[in-house]
Amino acid sequence: LEYDPKKKELSSRDIVARSIYKEAQAGRGTPHGGAWLDVRHLGAERIKTKLPSMYEQFLRLADVDITKQPMEVAPTIHYAMGGLRVDAETAATTLPGLYAAGEVAAGLHGANRLGGNSLSDLLVFGRRAGDAAGAFVRDVGLGQIDERQIADEQQTLLLPLSGQGKENPYLLQQALQQAMQDGAGLARDEKGLKACLNRVLELRQRAARIHVPGSRRYNPGWHTARDLRFMLTVSECIVRAAIERRESRGAHWRLDYLEKDAALGRVNVIAYDEGGQVKLRQRPVPQMPPELASLFQEPAATPAATTQTPGPRPPAEKRVPA
Repeated sequence: LEYDPKKKELSSRDIVARSIYKEAQAGRGTPHGGAWLDVRHLGAERIKTKLPSMYEQFLRLADVDITKQPMEVAPTIHYAMGGLRVDAETAATTLPGLYAAGEVAAGLHGANRLGGNSLSDLLVFGRRAGDAAGAFVRDVGLGQIDERQIADEQQTLLLPLSGQGKENPYLLQQALQQAMQDGAGLARDEKGLKACLNRVLELRQRAARIHVPGSRRYNPGWHTARDLRFMLTVSECIVRAAIERRESRGAHWRLDYLEKDAALGRVNVIAYDEGGQVKLRQRPVPQMPPELASLFQEPAATPAATTQTPGPRPPAEKRVPA
């Protein structure tokens, strides 16, 4: 409770996650570097009614009955605030015909999504994306497919099945997960981020030598080889942008830059492809409309009332009976 005395256990996820991290770093964490979450005071009946999935998850996967013992929890990735640039009214991306809504789209949640906002995001912008995509098809119609692009993509997808490489896609995926957790996780700094970037680039080179046994029929290893291409690209975008943003803002917590930078707060970091390489540029953040900006203004402080010692009271008026 010392980390957020006002909101206490209802504090936002980033504050809670950092609190767990600090406690673990101070040697007060659990055996695996997390914290104990104890809900036993709610009672078994209420836990099973209000937290049924959590109860079943811990009981089946960890053999922990949360009605009788505390849970061991630790921070992990929760939500990506970055993503594709989209138009707010139509959810259209910069690629004609491609629409995006939800976590894949950037901008709505700023630097830190608050709990409960992802569902409303999907309902509002999912509807807009669907309406706009339907209108696009009706107005523009079907385009022509470039057969060369299809052939190139087929060759890329089939290479792990026919190539002579020896890399295992599952092991590369685990290595990527560990690299991102260690270097681009909750707490970040320049040294860790650059080491993470070097690791991602190394894994990208190794991914070109993946080999998957079997055929295309129900082959999870082949699917993982395909997914790994995109995981590596997204990871590189995240790490490069995190290095560029030398400040702490929202869920982006830099141990070497603990304060916000006003100049960086006025720009977005954009990752783009240039000849197969991930490059970065900055784009000014659009000004917030006045009617919205007024909602985020701090209320003016009420001047403290001056306290004066009251003077002597006048003598009470004497009433003369009639």
